Amino acid sequence: MLSRKRRERRTDAGVQSRCWMLFCLIGCLAAGGLAVPASAQDEEYVPDSDLATEDASDFSAIDDMLKLDEEVLSDPTTYSYDPGARRDPFVSLFQVRSSARREEKRPEGPAGLLVDEISVDGVFVLDDGPVVQVQSASQETSFLLRVGDQLWDGDVIRINLDEVVFKQSVNDPTALKPFREVVKKLR
Repeated sequence: MLSRKRRERRTDAGVQSRCWMLFCLIGCLAAGGLAVPASAQDEEYVPDSDLATEDASDFSAIDDMLKLDEEVLSDPTTYSYDPGARRDPFVSLFQVRSSARREEKRPEGPAGLLVDEISVDGVFVLDDGPVVQVQSASQETSFLLRVGDQLWDGDVIRINLDEVVFKQSVNDPTALKPFREVVKKLR
């Protein structure tokens, strides 16, 4: 075990050596910057005329390649992206998009129902499984739905005696999942 004085001397020596290395480094950098003659700093670079024409031709070749790539990518038969159930990474999150599907004319019947507009009126248990009676705010008639029936923005997942669970499609690019589960209680 080192004595306290020896430890202090060792610490002081380490600090002094680090300071000395830093001082040397700063001195080398300053000397390197001052070593360049002032006339060399004021000179302007003028490229040779032969090299300038070669560089211009290189840029035109690059432009031609970029135009060819744009033509290939813009042709829908050669390139397509299928995001599946994920958000399309090529579409900006800052871009304001209107939901064209919600603005379309919805069909009559259960296929035109929105999950948010549905209220559950009753649940019936039949021989082939449970059936739920729903009322829509947009349509005047009630409908009977089974598990797996498709709605305008979702489908029926589960029917219990006191509630119905819907899988609603979410058109939000910031959402982790492209759907959410909505539980509607029997009223």
